[in-house]
Amino acid sequence: MSKKIVVTQPVHAEVLRTLQSVGEVVMNTGPAPWTQAELYQHLVDAEAMMAFMPDRVDAEVLRHAPRLKTIACALKGYDNFDLQACEQAGVVVSFVPDLLTEPTAELAIGLAIAAARNIKPGDDFVRTGQYEGWRPVLYGTGLHQSVVAVVGLGAVGRAIVDRLQGFGCAQILGVDPYNVDERVVQVALSTAMTQADYLILAVPLTDTSRYLIDDAALAQAKPGQVLVNIGRGSVVCEAAVARALQRGQLGAYAADVYEMEDWRLADRPLYINPVLLVADNTVLTPHIGSAVARVRLAIELRAADNLIQVLAGQMPADIVRSVIPA
Repeated sequence: MSKKIVVTQPVHAEVLRTLQSVGEVVMNTGPAPWTQAELYQHLVDAEAMMAFMPDRVDAEVLRHAPRLKTIACALKGYDNFDLQACEQAGVVVSFVPDLLTEPTAELAIGLAIAAARNIKPGDDFVRTGQYEGWRPVLYGTGLHQSVVAVVGLGAVGRAIVDRLQGFGCAQILGVDPYNVDERVVQVALSTAMTQADYLILAVPLTDTSRYLIDDAALAQAKPGQVLVNIGRGSVVCEAAVARALQRGQLGAYAADVYEMEDWRLADRPLYINPVLLVADNTVLTPHIGSAVARVRLAIELRAADNLIQVLAGQMPADIVRSVIPA
């Protein structure tokens, strides 16, 4: 009997052929996610699932997937997946831990420069047809001779520090109670808030990191600070950021991730804060941190390999386990 594999987003033809070599593939042609009812219908007799950023898996989803053996996630962060529920259901969950690091770090630097140098308003102005040559307008700030703080010194945070080395920053601060990087000055978040011209967030979403940047933290921000979030949306309280922008505490906000994407949080906002959408000093990208064609192919192939290993009775190196309380 052919194994059924559910793929919740379109994948590269090479990846599809790889999966079809081991089973019957049912793939969402996207880009919009399936409805919950559609997902349940596809999972009822599936043995494997390839999951993507819009997916959420909890005990209720697993109840509709009695034959499921593995979920291979083509992403790095696993906050939208209930690992305890998966482990209790005997479902092996795997993620792709490192392939997203470099492109995400590149985007962080790009967002920081775009926000601080007024690239979006400058582009908008040129497109009006009113540009008649250089004028003394849209002055911003640069990474050179600035103090830059990186919050979160995991793989992505360290890759951001790699890239900052060439910009001639006055100082690079690091905020992380668990990881150390000898190239940065390790400080508390409160110190980084008061001293940094740029604050770049590369923090995963956990119970303790939700709303790490809230009204209280932003009240300490160095006036004109540029805040960049490429970690997880709910590390930041977007409403608090909107207020800090309106009162001039923050100079700019740039983000690739948003609270609305953190599907497992029942009280998450259902849309991006409207103040952020209309502000001239925001730069917002649609979660494109890993959106480099060759990188996405490599991520999908790695996820497919993880999935195939489990179906073959092997345990992939990328397996993620949860500690289930006794």
